[in-house]
Amino acid sequence: QVQLVESGGGLVQAGGSLRLSCAASQSTFSINRIGWYRQAPGKQRELVAASSSTGTTNYADSVKGRFVISRGNAKNTVYLQMNSLKPEDTAVYYCNGELRSNYALYDIWGQGTQVTVSS
Repeated sequence: QVQLVESGGGLVQAGGSLRLSCAASQSTFSINRIGWYRQAPGKQRELVAASSSTGTTNYADSVKGRFVISRGNAKNTVYLQMNSLKPEDTAVYYCNGELRSNYALYDIWGQGTQVTVSS
């Protein structure tokens, strides 16, 4: 079963930057639409940034101007560049995408990566 594998989380001071990666575990799959979500303790999961299969992007108001979603050249990796991080950005970040190969189409969630921003 193909998976989405996230990486890049960690601990950073307020004002710092992190780049999260989300990659399909099998190179035969490409990522169509993709979304980055986050869930802080005691809060609902929320959409942070998304990219459609045509490349249209949208962002939550809380991260506009600070976060950028982008795709790698290999079409099976997506990134979330997070700048000017704030303590309220602390959460587990998940990617969710539609993965396509010549023979299959799946909607997959990644396992999540912790981002902690200290004040």
